[in-house]
Amino acid sequence: MPAETHATAATWANLSPLLVEIRERRNEFGRAQKIPKDIIDSFKRIGVYRALVAKRFGGEERTPADFCRLIEQISKADGSAGWVASFGDGARYLAALPDDTLRKVYANGPDVVLAGAIFPLQPAKRCTGGFVVNGVWPFASGSPGADLIGVGVTVDDDPTGDLPRVAVMPADKVTIRPNWDVIGLQGTGSHDIVVSNVTVPEEWTLIRGGPPTLDGPIYRYPSVAFAAQVHAIVGIGIARSALDEVTAMAGSRASITGAPVMAERGYVQLEIARAEAMLRSARAFFYEATEELWKQALTGEVTLSATMLMRLAATNAAWKGAEVCRLASGLAGTEALYTAGNLARAMCDSFVVAQHAALNEGTLQSAGRALLGNLIQPGYP
Repeated sequence: MPAETHATAATWANLSPLLVEIRERRNEFGRAQKIPKDIIDSFKRIGVYRALVAKRFGGEERTPADFCRLIEQISKADGSAGWVASFGDGARYLAALPDDTLRKVYANGPDVVLAGAIFPLQPAKRCTGGFVVNGVWPFASGSPGADLIGVGVTVDDDPTGDLPRVAVMPADKVTIRPNWDVIGLQGTGSHDIVVSNVTVPEEWTLIRGGPPTLDGPIYRYPSVAFAAQVHAIVGIGIARSALDEVTAMAGSRASITGAPVMAERGYVQLEIARAEAMLRSARAFFYEATEELWKQALTGEVTLSATMLMRLAATNAAWKGAEVCRLASGLAGTEALYTAGNLARAMCDSFVVAQHAALNEGTLQSAGRALLGNLIQPGYP
């Protein structure tokens, strides 16, 4: 059995008990406004953060589809947990660091957690050998459990052009300002991060979307498109959880008014069928586009059109996932009103997924422009 197959099998074998624990504790995550350290440690044990790390550093170099299926399963248990786990794709960003820096990143093993925020880009001042970084960055998902923090900066006369430069630093150099008071994905710990006069050597900076230092198919796979899709699959997992719950409920839940059980009502039958088809279609498009882009990465010839379709599939997955959660919650009636219930959580969590800058309506418009032969906008796909 190949080493990758061994690694994948080990992950799935250890995943089931973790998913049970996540489902039991998901209300705790929202109250704490973060995923606790013991869950992050469990993600490390099952291979979330080494899945995309180079084998030479002890990682597993799994395929994009394999990683997304892992995130999808975690998201079925809890959207916030899935969202934080999705930042295992940070290894793909880190691959753009110089080789000597990567050796330092993984000196103690491959299970390194990267979090942070890129926008808004903050000005950094050049100094001897690097940059002095200051600023505040919002929406730093997963930052309470991170080992490294990356922030987006601009530098005068930077030769990288429109591509953002990301300064990477130890998490203990950063102050987390708790302010993640939101309606959905409450457990992601997406607080503000504050950086004050931290000197970051130039070799600890990378260009987001720039060429990686490492070679191999997973590093030829476009990093920006991949970041969008690992977030989008969270919405698919959340939607599956919501739809499964309302489908199970339909066979036994009677109305307090004396109406037939849900499963016997015509409108419920129609909406369940519609939601099931919508979710399966969005998921199929997502993995079809993933596999097509991966085939190109294997040959070294990744095309703009395939990358654009992957972005479109990711946005579609996020939006259709949110629609399925809305339908499921509507069918459940008053059962969807309880704040501690999964259906209310799923509806709010899926809404937040679809609001992400990489998955919102603007990205749908960009895909339309590309499909009609218009110029691709900076930062897309």
